[in-house]
Amino acid sequence: MSPGDPALAMPSTPAPGEAEVPDYVQALEAQAAYLPAAQRAVLRRAWAVGAAAHAGQTRKSGEPYITHPVAVAGVLASQGLDVETLVAAILHDTIEDTPLSRGDIASQFGETVADLVDGVTKLDKLHFRDRQEAAAESFRKMLLAMSRDLRVILIKLADRLHNMRTLGAQSTDARIRIARETLDIYAPIAQRLGMNLIKSELQDLGFRALHPWRHAVIEKRIRSQPLVRREALAQIEAKLAQRLAMERIEHRLVGRIKTPWSIYSKMRAENRSFAQVMDVFGFRVVVGSVAECYHALGAVHSVFKPLDGRFRDFVAIPKANGYQSLHTVLFGPYGSPIEVQIRTREMDLVAERGVAAHWAYKHGEEPGNSAQTRASAWIANLVESQRGTGSSLEFLENVKVDLFPDEVYLFTPKGDIMALPRNATALDFAYAVHTDVGNHAVAARVDRKLAPLRAKLVSGQTVEVITAKSAGPAAQWLEFVATAKARTAIRQQLKQLEHEDAVRLGHHMLDRALGAQGTSLDRLPTPRLEAYLAENRYPRLEAMLADIALGNRMPVQVALVLAQEQAPSLLQPDAGGVPQDRILITGAERGVVSFAQCCLPIPGDEIMGYHSAGKGIVVHRLECPNVAEYRKSPERWVPIGWDRQVSGDFDAALRVEVDNRPGVLAQVAAAIAQADSNIDRVEYLERDTRIAAIRFSIEVADRKHLAEVMRRIRRLGVVHGVQRL
Repeated sequence: MSPGDPALAMPSTPAPGEAEVPDYVQALEAQAAYLPAAQRAVLRRAWAVGAAAHAGQTRKSGEPYITHPVAVAGVLASQGLDVETLVAAILHDTIEDTPLSRGDIASQFGETVADLVDGVTKLDKLHFRDRQEAAAESFRKMLLAMSRDLRVILIKLADRLHNMRTLGAQSTDARIRIARETLDIYAPIAQRLGMNLIKSELQDLGFRALHPWRHAVIEKRIRSQPLVRREALAQIEAKLAQRLAMERIEHRLVGRIKTPWSIYSKMRAENRSFAQVMDVFGFRVVVGSVAECYHALGAVHSVFKPLDGRFRDFVAIPKANGYQSLHTVLFGPYGSPIEVQIRTREMDLVAERGVAAHWAYKHGEEPGNSAQTRASAWIANLVESQRGTGSSLEFLENVKVDLFPDEVYLFTPKGDIMALPRNATALDFAYAVHTDVGNHAVAARVDRKLAPLRAKLVSGQTVEVITAKSAGPAAQWLEFVATAKARTAIRQQLKQLEHEDAVRLGHHMLDRALGAQGTSLDRLPTPRLEAYLAENRYPRLEAMLADIALGNRMPVQVALVLAQEQAPSLLQPDAGGVPQDRILITGAERGVVSFAQCCLPIPGDEIMGYHSAGKGIVVHRLECPNVAEYRKSPERWVPIGWDRQVSGDFDAALRVEVDNRPGVLAQVAAAIAQADSNIDRVEYLERDTRIAAIRFSIEVADRKHLAEVMRRIRRLGVVHGVQRL
């Protein structure tokens, strides 16, 4: 319905005389002075109808209830909204709380106003399992109404804002609940719709209700800013204004004042002190055209030097809510950064009022910015994606997709929604579905396209996990998962796999030691084995075998007791008493077999194993200087070798002597990369004016691969020598 519609223009109830009109109604009419006189008369008639309907009802503060909806209309009038919205605001509680019906409103003020009031009406008359579901269903209805007319959410936000302004009359529990809901739902919606003024006030009122003491302290600190800072602000403002005037740019320059909530949020998010957060000067420059925005940018950059990497152009690329501005940070004369926003008058209106700016333009003119179009598209997509959604709680969770950028909301192939933290990967999603799915995951399909498990996810994607029964977690998974659930499950599974490997290895070692005594684990009498386990407090055989593998118990000593023989003289590794079948390394061992950092053995090296308490078998090169020390404990030696098929990458280290000049390090690194080797770490060992010795920690497959890496490095003209460490 247009504002000129007869239902809005012709009163069916006589308007009260001027003397009968309360102050709060006159205040509303003053705020709505931009409307024609005929439309202001409709406002007065709406008040008369609302006052009659709410007669006898009072707020918790004791005031007549009608003062609340009139105040809500006042909030919207300050945003420049049309008469239909203001009338709907005055009547927004009548269907729910009074005998007035939707039909009554439609007959007196038209279908559009009735639709708006119906959209805002909560669903208290329906019965829900709990308050959370009631709130979610109410929210769902509101969003569906928003999809038909955006003004529904504007009324709802104004309603919430006035409730927050008058929160003092509520009980403590109610204050906390309403404040949390405001910060969690309504302030983010206001931000998503670009309504910065309402968003800021909702956040600040919510903060004050939740943490009154913190709010009071920060507010007092803001008010009592030192004189030095106020003088500095004035000096900077004068210099900027002078330069803009010299460039003949018509402008409005205002200092930006931080709110207690914005300061508190920044202190918590960035772990900064109050002084650090406040140590920033903020200004806004409002000009006439887009061309003048860029002209003004050049002007302010000529006064103070810009900080590198801190310029953002939201004019050319607006934010999702339609916000446009140039953002730059300047290096101030007092050592403090100066944040400057530059925008046109239309952009400023949209930045402060968001979608409400659409109704504030005279004669229906709309600026090039499409805040309302963007908001409508967002809501339409939201509603479209949720046509098949089951519960209201699920719908509410889906709304959070765009409201909370710290979370991503994803769909399973069946259409269920899963919430994960920002930077979550396909593997996090797999573990969120089920621990077993995560443990056996091998890849994923993201929006039907194959993707690796480390692929980061964004809101709205549909993710399907591909699993294999033979697959299992790898230690590298811990490097890229973002959720605690995934990290815990991976660690537990790795520990389980390490235990299984340890049991297998311990079995092999004990069997080999028992073989030297002329028996085996299978041939041992069960009572003797059970008695030994009980005596040493092992709940079962697997625990003892794992302990043997981890070096906490010597297999030879265990074998001697189990075989009931006296310990012979210490055996040498090559003595006839110890069988020479070796443990073969495949590269798939987890936790039980490790490679010594002193000599970094790789496949192809002659190696020996040393049984180290708590570490299992530590593998050394036979030429390692530490082997001589280990010869003093031959009972800890373990015959070990490389399997025919060894997989994985192994750590190696090279000492490279090169010319000490720029660019040499890059040349050596490139040569290593060309040999398909990965560099883990680089450090200078020695350095003088002519020669530098550099240690490269790299990954190779075997000795042949290492030889190829060294060959490529030697070919470089800047290299004087290469040797393996």
